Amino acid sequence: MEEYVDVLDEAGNLTGQKKLKSEVHRDGDWHRSIHLWIINSKRELLIQRRAAQKENHPNMWDIPSAGHISAGEDPITAALRETEEELGLKLETSEIEHLFTVAQTGVTNNGTFINNEFNDVYMVQKDIDISQLSLQEEEVAEVRFISFLELERAIESKDGNFVSHFQEYPKLFSELHRRFPSSK
Repeated sequence: MEEYVDVLDEAGNLTGQKKLKSEVHRDGDWHRSIHLWIINSKRELLIQRRAAQKENHPNMWDIPSAGHISAGEDPITAALRETEEELGLKLETSEIEHLFTVAQTGVTNNGTFINNEFNDVYMVQKDIDISQLSLQEEEVAEVRFISFLELERAIESKDGNFVSHFQEYPKLFSELHRRFPSSK
């Protein structure tokens, strides 16, 4: 069953309108989503390869857990829900840290999918055994860890098959360099 999302104005304020997710992307309405990054004690980020049947960016590497915030839902609840649905990983609210929010715009699928989103970006610092994850087949093909420095280099050089979150990546890597200054 397709979910309803809250429609926002260009400043990120609720308009009081709710629409199906497909309708906001058809019409280009602003809405919210969550992006949750997981970093382990080795300073590696978990990434997922999107399933082959995904409408957008099939088979590309992406954020390990991301999704729309349902109408009336708070972002943390959405982050917990999406992470459990996509990865089979149950997190505690106390493990999730808000990093920043970015506005993202884009048009794909020959102009039929308009994405105007405010992405609430979160991070969890946790060592997990990826063999213990239960991946949602229709969403996630595989997961792996990658050094955040290696991921940064790959994205900067456009070497690899990564979903383009160009407004997000610079802020994420800046934050990781701030937290782990000896990593350079």
